[in-house]
Amino acid sequence: MSKVDSKGRIVLPQHIRRRLGITPGSEVEIHEEDGKAVIEPEDNPDQIIADLENIIEDAAARRDQSDYDELDIEAKRHVDTIRRQANSEETSDE
Repeated sequence: MSKVDSKGRIVLPQHIRRRLGITPGSEVEIHEEDGKAVIEPEDNPDQIIADLENIIEDAAARRDQSDYDELDIEAKRHVDTIRRQANSEETSDE
């Protein structure tokens, strides 16, 4: 029998996850039905995309962006690498 931890999490048994096709990162719908918790894998791609877009928007709204000049040297190198790769991909697409 599974237990609920202090954060309200439970572990679904592996045989149930396999049968339902639930893998790490899967979206699931959880609702109450006749006094029981029901967990259903989300299989609507449009809904999954909409949910992910909402998560990204929320995270971006809460994120504090630092000015490039305020970044430490490692962060600047990372940003520079990403910019170089983006620029090289743009020029290869033309």
